[in-house]
Amino acid sequence: MTLAKAPVKGMKDILPEEMAVRDYAISLIKDTYSRFGFTPIETPALENIANLTNKQGGENEKLIFKIMKRGEKLSLDQAKTPEDLVDSGLRYDLTVPLCRYYANNLDKLPSPFKALQIGSVWRADRPQRGRFRQFTQCDIDILGDGSCLAEIELISATSTLLGKLGFKGFVIRINDRRLLKAMAAHSGIPQESYDKVFIILDKLDKIGLAGVEKDLLEAGFAPETVSSYLEFFRDLDSTELLEQCSRRLISGDGKDDAGENRELSAVAENLKQIMDCVSATKSCDFQLVYDPTLVRGMSYYTGPIFEITMAEFGSSVGGGGRYDHMVGSFTNLNVPACGFSIGFERIVTILLEQGFQVPKTGNKVAFLVEKGLSGEALARMFAQAQNQRLAGATVLVTLKNKNARHQREQLEQEGYTEFLQFYKQ
Repeated sequence: MTLAKAPVKGMKDILPEEMAVRDYAISLIKDTYSRFGFTPIETPALENIANLTNKQGGENEKLIFKIMKRGEKLSLDQAKTPEDLVDSGLRYDLTVPLCRYYANNLDKLPSPFKALQIGSVWRADRPQRGRFRQFTQCDIDILGDGSCLAEIELISATSTLLGKLGFKGFVIRINDRRLLKAMAAHSGIPQESYDKVFIILDKLDKIGLAGVEKDLLEAGFAPETVSSYLEFFRDLDSTELLEQCSRRLISGDGKDDAGENRELSAVAENLKQIMDCVSATKSCDFQLVYDPTLVRGMSYYTGPIFEITMAEFGSSVGGGGRYDHMVGSFTNLNVPACGFSIGFERIVTILLEQGFQVPKTGNKVAFLVEKGLSGEALARMFAQAQNQRLAGATVLVTLKNKNARHQREQLEQEGYTEFLQFYKQ
C-alpha cells in the first residue's frame, strides 16, 4: 500500500504563514468577545447520533460523518439498516453541542449564560473556496435572555470584531422568522408549504423576482397567491421597508385578528429597536438593513435572524439568530437562546488574499550558530537568548546554513529583523 502525502479530500495542511494569521485572529476574537462578557467553553468533537439527527439541523444532517459502533455493540449480522451500525457522529456545528452542554450543566452555569466557542466541526460537503470538510467555527451565544438585549449584544460584538480585523463596508441583513411566516400566511400559503416557499425565496438574489415567481407557479401555487406574496418583495431598496411590510400585514383586511395584529406589531417594533440600538452605537463602518427575503437554512430559528455579507467574498461570511426551542429538546425547561457565528475560514481566506500582515508585537531575533560551538561559549549564547526572551523578544536559535544569504531571506519573510552570529572558538 502506497502512503498518501496529501491530506484527505476536503481537509488541508496549514502552513506557518496562515497559522500566524489564524492565531492572531483567534486571539483577537477571544479578547474582543471577553470584553462583551462572553465566557469560553469547549464541547466534545463527538455527539450522540440522536442529538445530531433530531430534525433541527436542516441540510447539515445529510452531511454528518457518522461513527460506527465498536466492540460488542457492533453487530453486523443483526443490522437491518446503516443506522443500526452507528451510535455517534462528528459535530456539524457548535449549536447542537452547546444546547446539550447547557442542559447537562445548568446547575453550574449563570443565567443568562454568555458562551464563546471556537472549535473544529465536520461536514461531508463538496469542498470549494473558503469551504472545507473540516473547518473552524467561532460562535457566541446567549442562553436565558428572551429580550432584544441578546440580539443587540451579539450583533454589536460581532461587528466590533470585524472592524478590529480591518473590515469595513460589510452588510448585516436582519429579518424575523415570525414575519417571514406571517407574510406567507397573509398571502394564503398553507403552513405545511412554508419550507418549500422559503427555499424558493432564498434563491431570489440568484434568480430574481421573476425567477421566484416562475418557481412558485411551477410548484403549484395559485397565481393570485403568488402575486400577493411577491408584493412584499418588490421594493427592497426602500428605507421604510420594515414599516411598509408590517403595515401591510396588519392592514385589517380580515385575514388577521386583533391579537395577531398586536403580536406582529410587537415583532416589528422589536426588530426596529434592535436595528436602532446597533446602528446608534456601532464602532466601525457597516450597514444593518432589514431584508424580508432573508431565510437562513436552519429550521430551529424562531425569531430574529441575521447574516453578514462582504463584497470581498461574494456571499455570506457569518450568520445566526434566535432558537428558543432547541434547549427544550434536551430538558423540559423553556430556555430562550440566541447566537451569532462568523465564518472563520472565510474570514481567514479574505485576510490571506488581501496580504494581511500580523501586527508586530516585539523584536524577532535570529541567533545563527556555527556548527561546533560548545562549552562556555554555547552556554553564554543560550543565556543571552534567554535574557532577550525575558525582555520580550522572540528569539530563534538555529544552526547557520552554508547558504547564509538564502537562510536570512527566509527568516526575514518570517518577520525576523535582527541577526546575531555565533562562531566556534
